[in-house]
Amino acid sequence: MTSEAGEIMEKLKDKKAEYEAIASTDSSVNFEDIDNKIINEVLGPERYGRVRFQGFGVTPTQYFGSSSQQYMPSGSQAQAEVQRLRDQITQMQASTIGQLSQLRAEAATREVKAAVREAKQNRKYDELQQQLQTMMKMSQQSQIPPS
Repeated sequence: MTSEAGEIMEKLKDKKAEYEAIASTDSSVNFEDIDNKIINEVLGPERYGRVRFQGFGVTPTQYFGSSSQQYMPSGSQAQAEVQRLRDQITQMQASTIGQLSQLRAEAATREVKAAVREAKQNRKYDELQQQLQTMMKMSQQSQIPPS
């Protein structure tokens, strides 16, 4: 191991110990990608066309081979993912349309109920107006002196 590699290994160990100390006090720390995070912090982000830990001249094709599934997803995998996302969008659209239809139906029901209530109130008002007119006529007739 070269001295440069030794220094990198020490930095990696220190960062790992730092994350473990944080994790012991903070339960919200996610350990799923902790190794990748540590490597990115120590070595920086990956560069296109390079393979980490294999030197400067090694390309992904040389290291993984030309038909490697590890480096880049195949066209069929990408198409399958696109189709899955399209299906998900279609399903969400159908769900949204269904919810809109339901909300429209509920709004129409509320409008009908409000119209029925208003009609009942108008009928009641008309009945009360007729009763008032009848009472006023009776009052006027009782005040006219007999001749």
